Amino acid sequence: MSRSGYVDDCEDPLALGRWRAQVKSAIRGKRGQAFLRELAAAMDAMPIKELIAEELINDDGQCCTIGVVCKARGIDVGKIDHEEPEEVGNAVGIARQLAAEIEYENDEIGYRFVKVFEDKPPGHHWHPGFRWDRAEETPAERWQRMREWVARQLIFT
Repeated sequence: MSRSGYVDDCEDPLALGRWRAQVKSAIRGKRGQAFLRELAAAMDAMPIKELIAEELINDDGQCCTIGVVCKARGIDVGKIDHEEPEEVGNAVGIARQLAAEIEYENDEIGYRFVKVFEDKPPGHHWHPGFRWDRAEETPAERWQRMREWVARQLIFT
């Protein structure tokens, strides 16, 4: 299972629908919007615009998306189980659903596919002469993608 707690085998589509509604509510709510605004400002203030995956803050001081706010607030993340969205959410004052969603977006969405050219095997006329390989994004690409995600979640009235 991932840090977000999300799994691929959703046996109950109604439960999934309820979860997605809870995530949407957490994003739109007062706490969620305040956190997202703080997150956007903290991300923009980063001297090196790069994000890591799978940890809040690593030993080198690099952060994941939620870790950016933890670092800006001076939160000791050593006491937080970064694989428990409930603990992460409580530490930064957001709902577990929003913490899980941000962890999911940060850790699991950033793949792209690259075309790798290869020789056609003899006798395989159908072979296209290339294959698609999955490539992980760079920390800078993750920062850019997550900053755009944050911007899309903000509600301006």
